[in-house]
Amino acid sequence: MKTIVRTFVLLALVVGWANAQQLKHRPRYLLHIGDTLMLQYRYTPELNQTVTILPDGYVNINLIGDIKLLDLTVTQAHDLILEKTKAHLNEPELNLILKNYQQPYVVIAGEVGKPGRVEIKENTTAVQAIMLSGGFLASAHSNQVLVFRKINGDTAEIRVLKLGNLKKTSDLEHDMELESGDMLFVPRNKLEKLSRFIKVANLGTYFNPLQFVQ
Repeated sequence: MKTIVRTFVLLALVVGWANAQQLKHRPRYLLHIGDTLMLQYRYTPELNQTVTILPDGYVNINLIGDIKLLDLTVTQAHDLILEKTKAHLNEPELNLILKNYQQPYVVIAGEVGKPGRVEIKENTTAVQAIMLSGGFLASAHSNQVLVFRKINGDTAEIRVLKLGNLKKTSDLEHDMELESGDMLFVPRNKLEKLSRFIKVANLGTYFNPLQFVQ
């Protein structure tokens, strides 16, 4: 019974913390491979088209040709397309619509109920994501949860979270807000001290996130 009460108290704390974070600035969505964009021109509807970002990050657009949109915001993509279109049209007006996009997700491995890919929404924290993955197993070392966040193609930053004793709101400072692409590892036994940064190639030492993605 005490365990159930503690769980509900923790849930309430997490929800309250998440609500408090609503006022924080969130980064704008960046276009991913496989995202679909609809281009609608006000004066030249015959040029309207729907494009999908290819694995190399490019799309092929009428009048322009190949243009790289990967990792741009929708606004940046709109402005880039419009600027290049001006070389062919007089004062074009473009409405760029993000039709289909990749649902943000994180990957969780280790001592949790359901390791794997977890879709996240705005302001999802590490504790919330772990709950969505079935919660900590009894064998989990919850005070040394590792979060790997990719910085660039070669390097990832590591954060170590102490999530084992969250009993009051002030304890939630040990939690952290996740970003799409983060990877969490919940170990069984205490790990040795880790460097804050690690080569992306070395992430396989802890887990291979691809094994969880269907």
